[in-house]
Amino acid sequence: MGWSQNLFRVLWRALSKEVKEQVGTDRFGNKYYYIPEYKNWRGQTIREKRIVESANKREIDYEVGDIPTEWEAWIRKTRKTPPTMEEIMKNEKYKEEIKMKTKDFYEKEKLLREESNKEHLVPPVQTQIKGHASAPDFGKEESSVAPTSTGKTFQPGSWMPQDGKSHNQ
Repeated sequence: MGWSQNLFRVLWRALSKEVKEQVGTDRFGNKYYYIPEYKNWRGQTIREKRIVESANKREIDYEVGDIPTEWEAWIRKTRKTPPTMEEIMKNEKYKEEIKMKTKDFYEKEKLLREESNKEHLVPPVQTQIKGHASAPDFGKEESSVAPTSTGKTFQPGSWMPQDGKSHNQ
């Protein structure tokens, strides 16, 4: 920010009767302020504000996680009181415990899955494929000498058995 913006901000606060009260800081160095409801110089009621002054002054450098969850909840007014340092440390410790338990759980689950896969897997069966499933001799041991037809070339009575017997007589 330039010096002109800072000067304007100071003058604006002086005229608007805005009182900024620091309520805390976090481990990143961010400062949190509360501005209670007030009436401005024109008689308008200005609602309360909760703001954060980032330790990293450039907005483009802001990333998710730069503000702890507890402070984020206070800023968004989902909680009434600002968090205490003890509360934040307790929650950080709890998050680390959950991460460790999750890691242990997934490692144990992975080992159990590998063991059960070894026990339950049947070795692959070697299959021998002969021809295509639509072929007339598919699945048969040897090709037959019996006539085959697709239905388009079949001529009734054109086939005679090889042993010389006729079934029509």
